[in-house]
Amino acid sequence: MLSFRPNIPAPGFRGGILAFVFLWFFLGGIAHFAFTQAEMSIVPPAFPDHRALVLISGVFELLGAFGLLLRRTRAAAGWGLLALTAAVTPANINMWQHAANYPAIPFWALTLRLAFQAVLMAAIWWSTRTER
Repeated sequence: MLSFRPNIPAPGFRGGILAFVFLWFFLGGIAHFAFTQAEMSIVPPAFPDHRALVLISGVFELLGAFGLLLRRTRAAAGWGLLALTAAVTPANINMWQHAANYPAIPFWALTLRLAFQAVLMAAIWWSTRTER
């Protein structure tokens, strides 16, 4: 019989970082479906079919988030989320370069968001690597 038992790490710093990464991608994945139009607006114009890209990246955010819950899929989910984060960085750069198109978001927040990409990638790698 197949049963689903999430392997949540013991409370602590690493478990907290893993929980943060899970929530980041789980909520982000949902946002891709709940706010598709807004998400589409940040995709660089040179990219094709903005709607498809937003929906596909939303699916992969959710798959990655759920992959974090099982020890046997956590490392693969981590690598996938690293690749996904790198793949969506052009959208964040596009927002930063065209900050005037997003007047509700302060320029400093867009700048911080870009820097946060590196912090997020470090958190993904550190929290999902296999311990020896």
